[in-house]
Amino acid sequence: MLNAFDGALLKAGIGNTNLIKMSSIVPPKCRLIEPVKLPYGALVPVAYASLSSSLPGEHIAAAVAVAFPVNAELPGVIMEYSGKEPLTIIENRVREMAEHALTMRGESLREIKSIGIEYTVNKIAAVFAGAVLWTNDEA
Repeated sequence: MLNAFDGALLKAGIGNTNLIKMSSIVPPKCRLIEPVKLPYGALVPVAYASLSSSLPGEHIAAAVAVAFPVNAELPGVIMEYSGKEPLTIIENRVREMAEHALTMRGESLREIKSIGIEYTVNKIAAVFAGAVLWTNDEA
């Protein structure tokens, strides 16, 4: 199972880093950038959902959603979710959670971004979806 999770991290482009699981606050003025090559062994803050399974035929999915407030001076929120349902259900649920978290903070939604993955298990498998926070002065 751990090798399946490691494989999912490699496929996501963060398998050679050290993940620091963070809670779900996006600093103000953050922006989405294209993936960058992260330094080997870097300490990488990430909010993520994952799920592993060894049941052949089982369907697994994971997704994250980021909700940005209208006021860019305020923080956004990240929500993550995984389950044994189709990705459309998982992704809709995580988007609703992110929007609700912003509403709980008394903020209006400017934009929501989400990403997810689904897989049907053959032998052993893992799915991973994450939002990495990274300072990139070149981006």
